[in-house]
Amino acid sequence: MQEKKAETANKNAKKANLLDHGSIKHILDESVTEIVKSRGYVEDVRMSNIRLLLGTIIIVIALVAQFYKKKFPENRDFLIGCIVLYIVFNGILQLVIYTKEKNAILFTYPPAGSVTSTGLVVSSKLPRFSDLYTLTIASADPKSISAGKPVELTKSVTQWFTKDGVLVEGLFWKDVETLINDYATEPKKKK
Repeated sequence: MQEKKAETANKNAKKANLLDHGSIKHILDESVTEIVKSRGYVEDVRMSNIRLLLGTIIIVIALVAQFYKKKFPENRDFLIGCIVLYIVFNGILQLVIYTKEKNAILFTYPPAGSVTSTGLVVSSKLPRFSDLYTLTIASADPKSISAGKPVELTKSVTQWFTKDGVLVEGLFWKDVETLINDYATEPKKKK
């Protein structure tokens, strides 16, 4: 019986390749998302939907340019228009990603029954060739009266992973929940 429990725990354990920076960040970001959602925050997918819409428009423009009825010399002006539209929509997409998303891994709505009117923006950074993972929790609307001050946690990823690359979820959950509690108890802005 205990062997089955140990096997189940090993299968459910989140394991990362410790030599792969992206793998480590992906597992930590995924765990942060689980933790925040378990605290009653619902994910706000509007930004993802905007990115998907812009991406779809870009693909449609490329497909229309590729499969237009007329061949090249006759459709030159049409192709130039498609190329310009492709560049413009790609620029808009990059602008949205650069200005709105930044390092965000999760946007949320406020929890149900909460007195605050803003959700959270959870961001993370794990610079290349560094073991310091920085997690930031801020208000989705920093100009709101109910917005709290952003809180940040910077720790070495070596504190959350075993030498085999298994995430010690209990330690990580504790640190992230402490950060969420710090954000929730942070004194609000005064206007």
